[in-house]
Amino acid sequence: MGFFGSEGVIYKPVDEVDVGPNSDEVYISPNVKAPRMAGFLVKLFVWILESRIFGMIFLYVLKKDNLIHKLVSYAELEDSPVYVPLHPSEDPLEQEVRCINSKRNPCERAQEALECLPSSSESISSETNPWFRRWTILDYSKAYRSRVLTPSMVAERFIRAVEQSSSAKCNMSFFISCDAKNILEQAAESTLRHERGEPLSVLDGVPIAIKDEMDCIPYPTTGGTKWLHNFRSSKNDACCVERLRSCGALLVGKTNMHELGAGTSGINPHYGVSRNPYDTRRISGGSSSGSAAVVCAGLCPVALGSVRMPASLCGVVGLKPTFGRVPHTGVLPLNWTVGMVGILAGTVEDALITYSAISGQLLSDQPTVLTPNVNLPLLRSQTSVGDIKIAKYGKWFDDCQADIKLCCSHALDKLRKCYGWETIEVTIPEIETMRLAHYITIGSECTAALDNLRQKLNSAVLGWDARVGLSVYGSFSGMEYIKAQKIRGRQMYIHNKVFSQANVIVTPTTGVTAYMIKDDASKTGELDYINGAALVRYQIAGNFLGLPAVTVPIGYDEAGLPIGLQFIGRPWTEATLMHIAFAVQALCISDCRKPAVFYDLFNST
Repeated sequence: MGFFGSEGVIYKPVDEVDVGPNSDEVYISPNVKAPRMAGFLVKLFVWILESRIFGMIFLYVLKKDNLIHKLVSYAELEDSPVYVPLHPSEDPLEQEVRCINSKRNPCERAQEALECLPSSSESISSETNPWFRRWTILDYSKAYRSRVLTPSMVAERFIRAVEQSSSAKCNMSFFISCDAKNILEQAAESTLRHERGEPLSVLDGVPIAIKDEMDCIPYPTTGGTKWLHNFRSSKNDACCVERLRSCGALLVGKTNMHELGAGTSGINPHYGVSRNPYDTRRISGGSSSGSAAVVCAGLCPVALGSVRMPASLCGVVGLKPTFGRVPHTGVLPLNWTVGMVGILAGTVEDALITYSAISGQLLSDQPTVLTPNVNLPLLRSQTSVGDIKIAKYGKWFDDCQADIKLCCSHALDKLRKCYGWETIEVTIPEIETMRLAHYITIGSECTAALDNLRQKLNSAVLGWDARVGLSVYGSFSGMEYIKAQKIRGRQMYIHNKVFSQANVIVTPTTGVTAYMIKDDASKTGELDYINGAALVRYQIAGNFLGLPAVTVPIGYDEAGLPIGLQFIGRPWTEATLMHIAFAVQALCISDCRKPAVFYDLFNST
């Protein structure tokens, strides 16, 4: 029992937890007790939290009312802590895959991915299909080979489009850093390679954007702040960026993000709000708001970032690999066991090509960190993957906006009818406990990462919502962090039990679609923990447990806003996830709608 009578849950031994459909485990829907705040209110809240006495009292009450004390702080559990979600290096059994030779360079790996795609006669063509689609990596590559376009032409059109999107009229705020001169220089070099008939890879000259938490020369890495780059210089590309650059990718700048990644809206008081191209009055989602928005708006076929939530809100594909599959060298270590490099793309095929190019461990990691061989899915116009079992926890699946539930259920019915894939009911216990343990882990790691810098920093350079976040983060004790890691180990065991019955777990990607940006949030940011909890409801397992996951756009709500369907996979089964995502894409692509804000780099003048 804690102070003031706070009591904690006593958890049963994890091997006694029932994950069957008739389990007596109780589903707890997040009951967030915190009002929305922005403008003056958030400033007042910061003053309270940063005052020594009132702050301690308020933080205690917040943690108690939001069940952190009951479910984590004062809980009793026997499980061993798992501090890093590394999974055993075991090659999974997957259908219809091609194993990449780990010694091949990124260009060769991109070529291998190309050989896994449907033949040109099987692929989607805008000439034969009337529905809207975004230009793909293959479209760029074919246009360059045929001399219909050059990378320099694309670069010039891209720069004009970004200038237009950044105007006072549009105010899309896609990028934090975007250097026109550097882009044109890269494009000129790529154009020369294509003229000589010597492109480095299928990615040569293809525009790709990078979230501003990954090092990408010549840009500073700000993490969405106005100050972090003053303390940490970027001397080299992050590993994932270096691999793309070696393939000839046209790296077009650093995208906007929620300050320090500490929020779900993507509202940044320093660099503006990356608006949703489907409705510019609404959010793109955090923390990789800019990366999702640029892919949605047609500026890039691919971007890197943290992916599933913003991908779903913006109607694009988001692939999050298994923890350790893509090296984190050169990525801001704000949440080093939770945040992972992911891929946002217009299509599953583009996600596959990019994944192939950036995945695979560094040779310097051996032998301390071992990851299995990388498998690529052999995609066909008619899927040849059979006997897929999809686990669904009904109470969790249904805990979302009504039209999201309807749309996702309809997509599952399509999969069953077209491919015969079976959906089985399961129970995934203690989901709300996992959400809180995930939050404690994020907070504790971010606090540790910034501890030395905070002592040198004037708090006035931080956004007001970030100051609230850091105050809450700093309130977590070492014991709370350890208990959160015990919960992580417990949930890894529980999920393994579910995966003994099924290939993947299915959920909606978010509990709500993109919500409105309110005027009072632009200068201070906002605190909206109720919408935030709904947005992250289905994100936690992938992040906290290091599991691979993919989101695919499947339709729209009554307001015309995108809805995503998510599949969470067993460790190292990215190929299976892409097979499933490709099948879903084939069923839903004819419903794809053009965003209100879209830049056609092929046909613009």
